[in-house]
Amino acid sequence: MCSPPSVKEKQPLPKIRTTIFVLEFGLIIFLLVLWLSCDSIRKSKNLWVLFFYSFPSQFLIAIVPHEPVFFYFSKFYPPIVTTLVSVSATLITEALNYSVFKFVLDLRYFRKIGNSVIINKLVDVFNKAPFSALLVAGFTPVPFYPLRFLVVLAHYPVMKYLLAVFLSRTPRFYLFALLGRSIKIPDYFLLILFIFLVAIANIPFAKKLLRKICHRLKKRPRQRHSS
Repeated sequence: MCSPPSVKEKQPLPKIRTTIFVLEFGLIIFLLVLWLSCDSIRKSKNLWVLFFYSFPSQFLIAIVPHEPVFFYFSKFYPPIVTTLVSVSATLITEALNYSVFKFVLDLRYFRKIGNSVIINKLVDVFNKAPFSALLVAGFTPVPFYPLRFLVVLAHYPVMKYLLAVFLSRTPRFYLFALLGRSIKIPDYFLLILFIFLVAIANIPFAKKLLRKICHRLKKRPRQRHSS
């Protein structure tokens, strides 16, 4: 008789998932650093720049906005071209998002968070009309990143998720491309928009960081006085 597989034989799977997780994060960080550090890439009109920029600008809770760069490229290419480039990159990025969130939520610590009462209520609301919710959030200015969490928490099929992303993002990008092609938004305005969107996205993080710094600075005089 064949003996059942031992526990040791099952261990490589978590290692493979961890490796994939690290590689996914590493890819996004590399692309973001490359774009931020290389002036020639930021000024390039090559569509590969738009394609690869879509990864860090739509990964998890993105720290850089997608729209200003998209509007920049839409000035030089037909709307259908910029749309297809961005949509294809977006689908790959959302597949990465799904994979990363699934890995994180499978960790023991985050399982407890996933089983909390508030999260379960949010999942129940999402499950009432998941596809419609994804379509609305994907097409409108509604923040999309919470749904990246919810689709994984609700065990929503990844292919249906990507279909909803495709059906909602394609018309959104095409309308943006038409706007950018017809108006030709000046570069300086796109730069202002970029800085503004980065500031809005990072204000909550900046507030928390300032509170921690102020709290530590207040503690130091007390410690010196007591010593």
